Amino acid sequence: MRYLTLAVLLFVVACAPTPAPEPIQPTAPAPATPERHDHRTLNGMTANDLLQHFGRPRLQVREGDGTKIQFAGPSCVLDAYLYPGQGNVPRVTHIEARNLQGGDVDTQTCVYAIESAKGVR
Repeated sequence: MRYLTLAVLLFVVACAPTPAPEPIQPTAPAPATPERHDHRTLNGMTANDLLQHFGRPRLQVREGDGTKIQFAGPSCVLDAYLYPGQGNVPRVTHIEARNLQGGDVDTQTCVYAIESAKGVR
């Protein structure tokens, strides 16, 4: 009987709904600093910078201190990973790009493809 009760309890817990992640709210732009943004990459950009540059993301996921923001273009998907840095402001520290089939592509090429699709330069 104990095992049946335990099995039913585990089944009920497994079926419980999980809360949806809260969307990232844009913050006021940080004051300009020399290391704020390298225009050849996305490194150093804040979530607000990314949202202003690329528009609405396809996906936002928070996990611990980190945040992954994903943008999709006509031929690729771009993931930007933000972690707190100087001043405890989350900034892009790593980016990855892949084609729609999941194969690796050059990140800068993917950034340009998404910018072109959005009319950004």
